Amino acid sequence: MSPESGRRIIHIDMDAFYASVEQRDNPDLRGLPVAVGSARERGVVAAASYEARTFGVHSAMASVTARRKCPALIFVPPRFDVYRAVSQQIRAIFADYTSLIQPLSLDEAYLDVTARIAEKGSATAIARDIKARIRQETGLTASAGVSYNKFLAKLASDHRKPDGLFVITPRMGAGFVEALPVGKFHGIGPATAAKMTQLGIHTGADLRRQTRDFLVARFGKAGDYYYAAARGQDDRPVVSDQPRKSIGAETTFERDLLAWGEVPPALAPLLAKVWGAYSKAGLVGRTVTVKVKFADFQQITRGRSCADAITSPATIEQLSFDLLRPLFPPPRGVRLLGVTLSNLDEAIGPGQRQMALALA
Repeated sequence: MSPESGRRIIHIDMDAFYASVEQRDNPDLRGLPVAVGSARERGVVAAASYEARTFGVHSAMASVTARRKCPALIFVPPRFDVYRAVSQQIRAIFADYTSLIQPLSLDEAYLDVTARIAEKGSATAIARDIKARIRQETGLTASAGVSYNKFLAKLASDHRKPDGLFVITPRMGAGFVEALPVGKFHGIGPATAAKMTQLGIHTGADLRRQTRDFLVARFGKAGDYYYAAARGQDDRPVVSDQPRKSIGAETTFERDLLAWGEVPPALAPLLAKVWGAYSKAGLVGRTVTVKVKFADFQQITRGRSCADAITSPATIEQLSFDLLRPLFPPPRGVRLLGVTLSNLDEAIGPGQRQMALALA
């Protein structure tokens, strides 16, 4: 969509959300390096405060690595019920400005405020107002990015964190992207960035020099997105109430699993969690996928789909076992297992689904 379309998109990203909630609720933690997660040997950092980030600690980092980087790091256990409640508070603030809200997670969302510009004066004024209300009503800070599409709005919110507000105007868009390392592009992960580096593509300017055919040939459908993004273009709409695509759970073990006999008890709490969420979701699923991460951090996934909707926990369990059994004994220890139920839809009505679950 061209800059002349007049769209105005805001991306709101809470600053170190989980860690900031913990520091808000426990004044003794304020100003100190905090990691939300487990300090145990096989633990993982779920979130890090800005004080911890100065030492190089970040989310998804192994806890032992985080502790090595920051010996004074304070670990606190996650309280997801509290984070969800705060997220709902923030969502209610968004709803006062637009109904076009696309949450990406508990701590970030896109807002299309185009229809409110005449009333509020500008998208920048709306973003400033939202930030002020979040601070006043939750005691937390958020960063906001404002632009004419989603891609640039997210780049803008990252530009001046924490507690930042940055605007990328239609006149600035293409130039802003040119100087950006491709690794900073939303939608380009480490593996893709490495592949681009091998192709001599280091910045947005390098990416813009490639033809659409060249990018599609090497990156598939994503090549179209990269071609447009390099020009500051992104016609994706802000979609509210997106259908849930999957329900899953995973866990990292205190010690590596080495024998098949260890798998059923290790998998039991994951299967219970997935089934509990699935039972409440009002959806039906047909595909079970297992994830295995080995001691050397390499990971694989295996999946299987059913012709009919899955209506019992026994089915999820059996499919998970069938997918995992051939992998044991493993070539090296297994540090993580995950189970995901996907291919979700509403193919049968809620009443029919409840009957199917009751009969299972």
